[in-house]
Amino acid sequence: MAPDANPPVCRIMDFNRYRYETAQRAKESRRKTTSTSIKEMKYRPKIGTGDFDTKTRQVAKFLGDGHKVKITIMFRGREMSHPELGKKILDHVAETVGAVAKVESEPKLDGRNMIMVLAPDRRAHQAGRSGGAGAAPQGGEPGSAPAVSAAGVPGLPPAPSTPIDH
Repeated sequence: MAPDANPPVCRIMDFNRYRYETAQRAKESRRKTTSTSIKEMKYRPKIGTGDFDTKTRQVAKFLGDGHKVKITIMFRGREMSHPELGKKILDHVAETVGAVAKVESEPKLDGRNMIMVLAPDRRAHQAGRSGGAGAAPQGGEPGSAPAVSAAGVPGLPPAPSTPIDH
């Protein structure tokens, strides 16, 4: 216990109890850690607006749960000659979920795929927890519900209430 004291001081203890307590401390520290996994969402350059909105809401949900999201644009055939279309889609996704995410790796072309990784923004996540509850609705009539997307992520536009005709 105190090897520098004169005379040295020690404590006689049960070794099994010591092992048990260290195991309990290690178990407690493992429980406090959070595991983040990487989810992947695949887009195509010619994606429609409805599919884009659905996939982007799912990306926002993943980010809200604390996961990183790898967004892949898959090119086929002549689409490879227009990588700017894929970059435009990735930029639009990053802009749409910008309230809850930050770009961890910029879009880059990897063979026939263009890849970008988004990570949850901890500051936005903390601000949403502390300031979001009990806040008055912004805009609209008094008493109206705040704008929350279908995925339940504040900051994203809500899902349309009427079906879109094609």
